[in-house]
Amino acid sequence: MTARRQEGNRVGPGSQFRSGIALIALVLATLANSLWQSPAPASTTERVVVNRYTGLAIEGFDPVGYFVDAGPVIGQEHYEAAQAGAVWRFRNEGNRAAFIAHPEIYGPQFGGYDPVDIARGVTVAGNPRFWLISGRRLYLFGREQTRDAFSADAARLLREASQRWPTLQQELTR
Repeated sequence: MTARRQEGNRVGPGSQFRSGIALIALVLATLANSLWQSPAPASTTERVVVNRYTGLAIEGFDPVGYFVDAGPVIGQEHYEAAQAGAVWRFRNEGNRAAFIAHPEIYGPQFGGYDPVDIARGVTVAGNPRFWLISGRRLYLFGREQTRDAFSADAARLLREASQRWPTLQQELTR
């Protein structure tokens, strides 16, 4: 082994410090990666479901995209609009303009809460990946099972959810 390589292998006071910094950096990188990959919990104290860390409605998905593109599309940061206490993102300016003109049509019904759970009298945040358009309105569901239950008996569940929603909505704003 050369003298230079032997010197590089010596343990000195600075090497323990560098090892500690490297370990901290590794832990922080792992933590940041896990937070980035898992969606942040939604706030359930608002009339519209928003990500409590970003303020984004429906996790940044374009609500108009469900109608135009027949599925969830991530919105862009430079096409945003503030509506109903939430920040909404859109794929393009046309989708943004359509939403601003008609948020009652393009926005998720019941503020993005699962209509099946609302019919049961509880508020569970919907997941933008479990969705359904029924009667030209967008509904988000907390689970795949509730979406399937809604599909099987939409009229009854919408009637029950519509009856319970005003009371639940008031409770959300307290």
